[in-house]
Formats: sequence, C-alpha cells, structure tokens
Amino acid sequence: MPRLSRFVAFSLASLAMAGTALADPPAAPAPAKPKQAVIISFDSARDISQWKRSRALAARTGAHFTYFVSCVFLLSPETRKEYTAPGKTSGKSNIGFAASKQEVTERLEQIRFAVSEGHDIGSHGCGHFDGKDWSKADWLSEFGSFSHILENAYSINAIAPEPAGWRDIARKVVGFRAPYLSANEALYRVLPKAGFLFDASGVSRGPALPPTGNGITRFSLPQIPEGPRPRPVIAMDYNLYVRHSGGFERPSKAAEFANRTYDAFRAAFDTQYQGKRIPLELGFHFTLMNDGAYWNALERFAGEVCTKPDVECISYRDYVSRQRTSEKQASVGG
Repeated sequence: MPRLSRFVAFSLASLAMAGTALADPPAAPAPAKPKQAVIISFDSARDISQWKRSRALAARTGAHFTYFVSCVFLLSPETRKEYTAPGKTSGKSNIGFAASKQEVTERLEQIRFAVSEGHDIGSHGCGHFDGKDWSKADWLSEFGSFSHILENAYSINAIAPEPAGWRDIARKVVGFRAPYLSANEALYRVLPKAGFLFDASGVSRGPALPPTGNGITRFSLPQIPEGPRPRPVIAMDYNLYVRHSGGFERPSKAAEFANRTYDAFRAAFDTQYQGKRIPLELGFHFTLMNDGAYWNALERFAGEVCTKPDVECISYRDYVSRQRTSEKQASVGG
C-alpha cells in the first residue's frame, strides 16, 4: 500500500515537471443583453377606426403604445369655444374639431379602452399650432387647456354618465410631443411645472439613449437610412410620405412605399438588435397616407419584432418608469 502512494505522488510530480497544465476554471458567462426596446407612438389620434386597428395590433403582438392626443378632438362644433389657443380667438384650431358629440363619445371610449389595456395617453397639445415662438406663459396656457378639456370632457360635452375613474386617467398624463416636433427653450422650462415627466419632440441623427435633466426625460425620433440609395429620414410616417410622394397621394405605388418603409424599419431595428440595443422610436398618425402604406408596413414590422422573446414594444411612459426605478435602485444599492 505504501508503494502505491509513492507511485501516485511520483506520477503527479512527473506531470508537473513535464509542464502539463490542469484545466482552467470555466469562464464567467457573458452578461445577457438587455431586451431590445421599440417605442411606437401615434400623434393626434383622431379616427375611431384607427384606434380600433391599433389596439387590435397591440393585442396580436403584445405591444403597448403611446397615443399623443390632441384635445380639440374632444370638442364638438357646439363646444369648440371651450378652447382658446395662445394668441388666437376662441374656437380656432389648425386641425379642426370632432365632427359631433357622438364622435367625442366614441373617442373617449377608445381612450378608456386603451388605458385599460396598458397603453399610455400623452399630450399633443390642443390646436396643433406651431409653438416655436411661444413664451412660457403660452405653453402653460396650452397645457392648461389640454388638462381642463381632457379632465372635463364628459361634462363639457354633456355626455352622461361620466365613467368612474375618468378623472384619474386624465390626471395621469405625463408625456408630451410638440406639434410639428417644434419645441423651444421655453417649453423645456415649463414642462416640469406642468407635471410632465417626458418629452418626445426631439429628432436625432440615429437611435439615441434619452437623457434626463430637470426632471424631464427627452426622447428623439431618429433619422434612419431609407430608399434604394439610402438617405436619412425621420422615422415617422409623415416624413416618409413627403419623401416618397412629395406629400401627395400616389395609391398606385402604395405597395412599393410600404416595402420601402418596412425595409427601413427592419434595417434600423436589426442594427440595434445585433448591436448596442438602443431603443428604436417610430412615430405615426392615424391618417392613412399613400393608401395606408405606412400602417401596412407598421403591422408587418410589429408582427415580426414585437413577438420576439428578447424584444419589448413598450410605451414611452413605461420606459421612463422602468429607467427611473432602475436608477433609484442603483442609487440605494450604491
């Protein structure tokens, strides 16, 4: 038995002298990539049919959207004078008003459905005026009109009964996008005072992480390459509409425009998905430009990417909430 022990010791020593290395411990696994965030939003949110269509898309794909509502669409021809834009007489709007009390009723119902399904309601102001020259007082006036009209929409329009919880919905609007994406320094000074947590009026050269300052997280629609000879275009349906057809309807080329739009969205997504996974923001309206080409592209794109297990199509509000929670936890942990 002692001879066997000496043999084993001799064998191990011989291996060591021969330079034979033992196996290295397994390397630590690479950190998992974060989920790819896609943030899809809609401006003005007028047509009832498009409310239903967007909600159906969300139900199919698990997506949550942000709807930037224009409050003039919560006023009928009879109640339009409830709104007075900065520097204008009462009852003036760049985009009109709801066609009837019934239309207002249906739109309010869609807003309630959307909120109950986890979507985010944001402010697009009221009359869709260009506020690039507005003062702080002007912006506060517009925000005040939005809050008053949204919160009191049922009573203003004599729609009864007002659903339980409606005013809670109206008071939880925390995001804003300026009409025409036209912002100024006065806007950013008053957003916190008006109760907002994020703004989505910016434009960036490409997908960018949103910075937070003065209590406001500032998002930017990215410019993405588009077309046979790729050139940058803002990732919003209206900008694609102008790129493709000069802002005029060309329904005969709708399929071509839809394919070009899908290709641009998918390429922008793939770049982030395979790379740094910076959130991709896409903007839309309820208008069916070029015979619905851009909505067709959206539905194809969302159907492919929002259903991936490592992708989340979320609202601006939920993205901000998650980021702020993570920052708070990191601060406490540090």
